[in-house]
Amino acid sequence: MAIVISYNVNGVRAALKKGLVEWMQASKPDVLCLQEIKALKEQVDTKYFEQAGYHHYWHSAEKKGYAGVAILSKQEPDHVEYGCGIEKYDREGRVLRADFGDTSVISVYMPSGSSGDLRQAFKMEWLSDFQEYIGELRKDRPNLIVSGDYNICHKPIDIHNPVSNANTSGFLPEEREWIDGFINSGMTDSFRHFNQEPHNYSWWTYRQQARERNLGWRIDYHLVSEPLIGSMKAAKILPEAKHSDHCPVYLDIDY
Repeated sequence: MAIVISYNVNGVRAALKKGLVEWMQASKPDVLCLQEIKALKEQVDTKYFEQAGYHHYWHSAEKKGYAGVAILSKQEPDHVEYGCGIEKYDREGRVLRADFGDTSVISVYMPSGSSGDLRQAFKMEWLSDFQEYIGELRKDRPNLIVSGDYNICHKPIDIHNPVSNANTSGFLPEEREWIDGFINSGMTDSFRHFNQEPHNYSWWTYRQQARERNLGWRIDYHLVSEPLIGSMKAAKILPEAKHSDHCPVYLDIDY
């Protein structure tokens, strides 16, 4: 059994000041995938993670204070792959893979298109390229847990105001269609496998007391490849953790 948690921390140094390590020690994930770390490894006091019993791996963006992903694990991986082999994405620190036996866990931070047309176009290129990357990877590594911030709500149940956001980046028809295709290619949304209830979100804007009012979006996922579906034991969202504008998402899986 393994607990895999994914968490967009919106700056790992800020999250550490808000009690991230103490939360980890209480939650005891076997693997913790972080996104939007906004730091180079040498800017982070990693001894706190080591003292908590974790190996740690970092793939930071070249641009300071921006993007980046990390994986922390109690068990040392057999192999760690930094990036997806496409320079324009790897410069932004968007993909990190850790192999444990025949299972791979990927921490992914997908681009946001909310800043304008250029980044939305970049996001759509990324989605196409990422699907191709995962398709190729699955030929050699069929057992995948792709964990992270996808920056897309899949269905109306995953967003508090689907009508008013119909033309908003993160809920655009073409983005939602991409997730449909990605799932239909042989991946499962682990949370929806266990839970069909509405009002379950993983991100809230800092404006208008959105979190207190639970006016959120579900954009953080563990998507699990078909061979592992029968190994999933539970999946849930952990909104009580408040180190970020996101909250962690949890997967209990036997791999």
